Amino acid sequence: MKQGLQLKFSQNLTMTPQLQQAIRLLQLSSLELQQEVQEALEANPLLELPEPEREDDNSNWDSRISAGAGSSAGSPNEEDYIYQGETTESLQDYLRWQMRLSHFTKTDEFIAEAIIDAIDESGYLQQSIEELHQSLQLQDADITVAEVAVTLKRIQHFDPVGVGARTVGECLLIQLNQLPNDTPALSSAKLIVNKHLELLGKRDYRTLAKRTRLPESKLKEVLTLLQGLNPRPGEGFSGNESDYVIPDVLVRKQNGRWLVELNPDSAPKLRINSAYADLPQSQCSQADSQYIRQHLQDARWLIKSIESRNETLLKVAHCIVQRQQAFFEHGPEAMKPMILSDVADSIEMHESTISRVTTQKFMHSPRGVFELKYFFSSHVSSESGDDFSSTAIRAHLRKLVAAENPAKPLSDNKLAALLAEQGIQVARRTIAKYRESLNIPPSSQRKTLL
Repeated sequence: MKQGLQLKFSQNLTMTPQLQQAIRLLQLSSLELQQEVQEALEANPLLELPEPEREDDNSNWDSRISAGAGSSAGSPNEEDYIYQGETTESLQDYLRWQMRLSHFTKTDEFIAEAIIDAIDESGYLQQSIEELHQSLQLQDADITVAEVAVTLKRIQHFDPVGVGARTVGECLLIQLNQLPNDTPALSSAKLIVNKHLELLGKRDYRTLAKRTRLPESKLKEVLTLLQGLNPRPGEGFSGNESDYVIPDVLVRKQNGRWLVELNPDSAPKLRINSAYADLPQSQCSQADSQYIRQHLQDARWLIKSIESRNETLLKVAHCIVQRQQAFFEHGPEAMKPMILSDVADSIEMHESTISRVTTQKFMHSPRGVFELKYFFSSHVSSESGDDFSSTAIRAHLRKLVAAENPAKPLSDNKLAALLAEQGIQVARRTIAKYRESLNIPPSSQRKTLL
């Protein structure tokens, strides 16, 4: 076999540390990026935040966001800015407070503590009486199952009434039993909750009327009474903190044009610490010089990666707004079909880059705050050959169902016919698929007597 030398040219993408860092920062949310920057500031003395600039009222986006979020017209009253405090008491704290005000013995309080700890955020008991009894017996052998059951009954009459119930039916019955005996339709409501709760959940009122032999007028009274009850009594207590979204880009209309800008509050600004970077080499040891050079390089990489992230984010947001102007003008019904490749081809980037930059990135607009991924939807070809956005079709469906007569809800065939009148000709099975994705039950279950 004859040996020889051959010269070949090839191109390979090398994942340098700088490139890896840029890709990783690209997929971080604004909160995650701020945490990353904070960690870098603590670890790298060559990095620092610039001095805060004086606020300019003419360019203060916070005021624009506040004004667009339902603020009332006219000069604000000075009292509007007085902090009134907030309720952060959990459901368990509220139940313990009531327990301490009740005539509970030490044993009752011991049992009640275990019961309260086993109640979830919705107000339901997650353990059976037997399970509670077994766990309590490990600490006090004298406690009986009857004592646990009696203590649970007392807690179920705490406020909110029905808390500590084990099923929806038990929760509703506890609330019904608290009502005066002369409450209209009370006995019929108890009967339905006891024996026909499944039909009530399915909204199968025709079968419900047949099984209970109630006339339509009487059934309406029962449904009115039941709708006034709370099947999730634990809701309303702020056991968990609310999730807040910091928009990455801001969209507004000015002089007939839609403008896109980065949110200055979500785009961290960093700079090199000149005090360290400009130290004369003669005053530093070799180890110190190496330390400064390494951290200076890391600082420059991070700043460049953040600038690249912001530039890519702004470029993608510009493209989205340009393609979805109809949405910003007229709402979800005017959403155009758009997929990742449409944006990727337009700004000459890879689809994976578009996917990263649109995940957990949010846009504030006059129509609200949306994740960038919201503006992407598949193409749905109608029978006429036109393409429609699946988001637009869902918006039309939601609008039609919201406006329907509750006594005569629209069937899937009727919804398809109404959409066809608007130029959206899609099959009935497509209507059913989108209706299910919106958690809208079929017409037989949407029918109501109220």
